[in-house]
Amino acid sequence: MMPDDPFTRHRAFISSSMSAPSFPTFSSPSSSSRSPSPSPNPNPILRPSPSATSSSAAGSSSSISKNRLLSAPPFSHNARLALALVPAGAFLLDIGGAPVLTILSIGLLLAYLLDSLRLKSAAFFAVWASLIASQLAFFFSASIYYAPLLSGLALLLCAQTTFLIGVWASLQFRWIQIESPSILPALERLLFACIPVIMPPLFTWATISALGMVNAAYYLMAFACLFYWLFALPRSSSFKSQKHEAGESQILGPLEGCFHTLYLLFVPLAFRLGSHHATIFSSSSSVCDLLLLFFIPFLFQLYASIRGALWWVTRNGHQMHQIRVVNGAVALVVVVICLEVRVVFHSFGRYLHAPPPFNYLLVTVTMLGGASAVGAYAVGMVGDAFSSAAFTVMSVLVSAAGAIVIGFPIVFLPLPLVAGFYIARFFTKKSLTSYFAFVTLASVMVLWFIVHNYWDLNIWLAGMSLKSFCKLIGGSIIMAMAVPGLALLPLKLRFLTELGLIGHALLLCHIEDRFFNYTVIYYFGFDEDVMYPSYMVLATTFLGLALVRRLAVDHRIGPKAVWILTCLYSSKLAMLFITSKSVLWMTAVLLLAVSPPMLLYKDKSKGVSKMKAWQGYAHACVIAFSAWLCRETIFEALQWWNGRPPSDGLLLGSFILLAGIACIPIVALHFSHSQLAKRFLVLVVSMGLLFVLMQPPIPLSWAFRSDLIRAAHQSSDDISIYGFLADRPTWPSWLLITTVLLTLAAVTSIIPIKYIVELRAVYAVGVGITLGIYICAEFFFDTIILYPLLVATIVCASILVVFTHLPSASSTRLLPWVFALLVALFPVTYLLEGQLRAKILEGGEEEGFNNLLAVEGARMSLLGLYAMIFMLIALEIKFELASLLREKALGRGVSPSQSDRSSGFPPKARLIQQRRASAAPSFTIKRLATEAAWMPAVGNVSTLLCFLICLILNIQLTGGSNRAIFFLAPILLLLNQDSDIFAGFGDRQRYFPVTLAISGYLVLTALYRIWEEAWRGNTGWGLEIGGPGWFFAVKNAALLILTLPNHILFNRFMWDYVKQTDSILLLTLPLNLPSIVITDILTVRVLGLLGVIYSLSQFLISRRIRIAGMKYI
Repeated sequence: MMPDDPFTRHRAFISSSMSAPSFPTFSSPSSSSRSPSPSPNPNPILRPSPSATSSSAAGSSSSISKNRLLSAPPFSHNARLALALVPAGAFLLDIGGAPVLTILSIGLLLAYLLDSLRLKSAAFFAVWASLIASQLAFFFSASIYYAPLLSGLALLLCAQTTFLIGVWASLQFRWIQIESPSILPALERLLFACIPVIMPPLFTWATISALGMVNAAYYLMAFACLFYWLFALPRSSSFKSQKHEAGESQILGPLEGCFHTLYLLFVPLAFRLGSHHATIFSSSSSVCDLLLLFFIPFLFQLYASIRGALWWVTRNGHQMHQIRVVNGAVALVVVVICLEVRVVFHSFGRYLHAPPPFNYLLVTVTMLGGASAVGAYAVGMVGDAFSSAAFTVMSVLVSAAGAIVIGFPIVFLPLPLVAGFYIARFFTKKSLTSYFAFVTLASVMVLWFIVHNYWDLNIWLAGMSLKSFCKLIGGSIIMAMAVPGLALLPLKLRFLTELGLIGHALLLCHIEDRFFNYTVIYYFGFDEDVMYPSYMVLATTFLGLALVRRLAVDHRIGPKAVWILTCLYSSKLAMLFITSKSVLWMTAVLLLAVSPPMLLYKDKSKGVSKMKAWQGYAHACVIAFSAWLCRETIFEALQWWNGRPPSDGLLLGSFILLAGIACIPIVALHFSHSQLAKRFLVLVVSMGLLFVLMQPPIPLSWAFRSDLIRAAHQSSDDISIYGFLADRPTWPSWLLITTVLLTLAAVTSIIPIKYIVELRAVYAVGVGITLGIYICAEFFFDTIILYPLLVATIVCASILVVFTHLPSASSTRLLPWVFALLVALFPVTYLLEGQLRAKILEGGEEEGFNNLLAVEGARMSLLGLYAMIFMLIALEIKFELASLLREKALGRGVSPSQSDRSSGFPPKARLIQQRRASAAPSFTIKRLATEAAWMPAVGNVSTLLCFLICLILNIQLTGGSNRAIFFLAPILLLLNQDSDIFAGFGDRQRYFPVTLAISGYLVLTALYRIWEEAWRGNTGWGLEIGGPGWFFAVKNAALLILTLPNHILFNRFMWDYVKQTDSILLLTLPLNLPSIVITDILTVRVLGLLGVIYSLSQFLISRRIRIAGMKYI
């Protein structure tokens, strides 16, 4: 929330909203040194007065609050929590659908509004109310079709997730950190204790929905390990003092650590037992699944103990090392044996060329020996000469056994032996030469394996022969083995690492593009086999991005390599959303063009250095050219979205919009000081949006130079699929586009209409003509005779609005005549339209029926057009009069902050100074106030005309709806005080016309309903005394009269705000109850309810005014 008055001088160092995410704050030491705190009692002999004591206490309390505000620590785990809760929230929104999203959006908008109004507690409760309401909507709208027990568990899981999101949102409120700091560690501990338990099932649910139930237990195990690593490891609290001991400053305690360990070890196993209980012991693979689901998390737990995961077991490092080694050895043996049965012999048995039982022996030696060597090196057991020798022997033995079991020729057996020796020497001696020797020998073995197993197969994969894929995969594996050695070279040779990483990324992108986009196997008719699943694209993408980030942090690669690699790896994600063969490379080109302003131009000492102007123009041109290269991808994406080839206007608009959005980082990061760059960017983005929305006719097939686009537009399938479509002229869309772009150019001062009066006049007339022709051609295409009058009306309105907002020396004398001409054109146009209707009726009913319908629609459109024009004029005049009053207050020396503090809006002195500077020197504010006395009268006439036209439209379209008056009456808030009609009308009476219009409209509507019901079926004006019609009329008329006292009292109160006695309100309030209960007319019932609301509102407003007056006294 916004800080209180004692902290306003620190506003530059704290966020503007205490409920927004907190950031580190800094205080200025110079300010503290310039204003030393005075002694509360400088004279010890004199006794301080009570007022002085209270003021000093208030000052000390405010200083304590200020110190607490500045010293409140920020919550430092937002990124970690976002990784868990943001995807979970997105998944819940996807299940809940539109009702949950709508309720949550409304609630969060309300919370934001309350936050901006400095209602911190209300914003907090609004967030929680929106979450609770969305969860209730989730219970009724979620599409969860499971057994009753599973559905209940799923709903409970969703409710717990919503609760955790609410707790996380509560931690973002800064005022809670100030007023209730003791609750923050508890909330933080609650999040870190519950997320490792609740999030794995939810993420597993989402994964099962996409990939199926076969490997669900393994998904749960993977997510349990992930969230254990993120939240269950010992981490320091954001709110506990760092002066505590290590155990006391941690977020979680021993109880949570023990529970998380048990959850990690047994829940995936229990889930497997529950979901596959019928076939759990049916085969050895099923038994191995059980063992793997227990011992893989157990191994992970032991590895996590290096980071302090088992701190609650013992703090003795030697004991922990013994636990880790003994239990890890047992678990490693079980995991390796189970992987042999479950994976190696089950899926890769065709590559094992040793006969049994030697194949089992060799595979066990290879896997168990390799795992033992890796585990020993990971826990730090390889250090002395004996352990290094044992590690070397084990590596050689593993290499030899692996080479023999895959059928490597015995003649070349020394190659794997030497390779194992060199890789062991690299790890023990840190010899870089040994590593490159290992890479060379291992590359030979990889090439032999590929040639021996795949080279002679005549198979085509994704439109490419298997030999070509073997070459690509072999090169990718060799480069992947060489990159770690290149990364260890001196910094002078860093470019070799960068080239290796970029080459490997290009090969990986090409392979995945082929495997993922070409999913058909052309061999013996096997079609539509998924060769490369989508999760592999995600895995390689995020693994590559993590590797790039790690190498960049270690300064192994430069910023340009980071830029290229980030773009290449990120471009692979486009394949998951857009089905196009060229989407990966086009996305990479576009990212390479867009990302330099964000990833390059970085300086360590100055942060982000500003690029030069010519560099900005060059990057913008490169972005435009890159967007043009992506034209086919854009075309295919639009065709996939619309289901048919897009028009040239839509394609051009998408191209312009994409180029404009891509240029936003250039302007935002490097040219934020240039107003001209911002204005041109707004124009470009707006032009793209207009082209996308309007889709004007424009032949651009020659500009794209694409066979794909040309063939799609020349295809004759559209007629056979969609049939013949009626052509409608689309050329008026150019007029609307021109009008909007001219308006934006004028608003952003690209067209200097503020300083040149003649240009201002040309602009007003031009915009009026283009907009008028567009309205005539789009909405009045069958009434050509009205075109001149409608264009003249729009031109007059344009001149009136432009010169009212930017007046000139002579405009105040001419604008009243322009408004008079506009008002005169309204009845002339309406009567001419009525004459046209009469001629159509005279021509015959059958011939003119269609024309009559068109003219009837034109009549409603005409009334709506004039209502909109008068509304716009009234709004503009209201804005100008408010600006004049503000300028007058500034001229009297009233501070803008004092005048704005009560209303809660920031001062607009800068806007007023700009308007003063833009006005002509001879045209002063006093002269404007003298010669612009017509503005209130014109505004009032426009408001009344708009209100009357809207009432006519309400009667014509809805038959006089009661609800419409509550939306139409606020138009009367645009009334102003003038010297003629509304002479006594001021800002105090601004709500009087609204309430009077509502009451008067409802009373007249009720009288009309009574007359209509009483005289229904009676051809004359007479009414039989004593009949049912007479009783109906008398009863409802009496009930209507009973509702009038409260309406009269409230409307009088809205005029003078004179407090009525409570007895009068208590006597008149019950008079509305009979009208609510026994009336037969809905309008009378609405009047009764409104009378009750008026009475209660009058009592509350009077009480508030009296309390405010007593406080003032």
